[in-house]
Amino acid sequence: MADVTASSPPASQPLAGRVAIVTGASRHRHPPVRARRQRRASRAAEAESLAAELPRSAAVRADVADEAAVRSLFDAAERAFSAAPHILVACAGVMRADAPLAATSAADFDAMYAGANTRGAFLCLREAANRLRRGGGGRIVAVTSSAVASLPPGFTAYAGSKAAVEAMVRGMAKELKGTRVTANCVAPGPVATDMFLAGDSADERVRRAVEVNPMGRLGEVGDVAPVVGFLCTDAAEWINGQVIRVNGGYVT
Repeated sequence: MADVTASSPPASQPLAGRVAIVTGASRHRHPPVRARRQRRASRAAEAESLAAELPRSAAVRADVADEAAVRSLFDAAERAFSAAPHILVACAGVMRADAPLAATSAADFDAMYAGANTRGAFLCLREAANRLRRGGGGRIVAVTSSAVASLPPGFTAYAGSKAAVEAMVRGMAKELKGTRVTANCVAPGPVATDMFLAGDSADERVRRAVEVNPMGRLGEVGDVAPVVGFLCTDAAEWINGQVIRVNGGYVT
């Protein structure tokens, strides 16, 4: 599932007049991200029933691992708002964890690498790079994971799928020289999302995450949203090709 968002006047708001594509958003995973975009004068086009709750909204269902579907997603955004997209926030992903690499099935590996995490991110990043540069510039933000740096046991395959995204974004930031398009990653630590809290071992996973975090708690999506929101603004132009870890000091 992918969301398409667009903003509205007044022009004094940081994201006024911008069209943003947000992949992987849902009611349960990213509500503070949506709320922050609304406070920044964005009009969100949310998935499924959320579309009915917001003005000028257009829901788009897309499999980000499908090349044609990703092109159609960007086309839908342009048709819905009569403007080229200015922002991509690539959040879509799946987590197949709680198993060491030696016990990771090929099916779980493919779900992450051939699915949303790596292939899906590649297709969205590539499409955004071409569309945003034609539109005169913009912002690309990929949501990865602090697991890339911490490599906790049981998350090795997942961390690898996100490490590939970080490498693509850092390289792409250099390749987009002269286009006024910036590309960055936000790498959250353990956050209370549906994905992290799923599965029979969720309670133990949460206990371990809280135990090792200097803040003594699990992260909330609202801890991450302000960083993503800022990177989408004009004020963030000098931040490019970076991986920003947002994890309460869990890993530095």
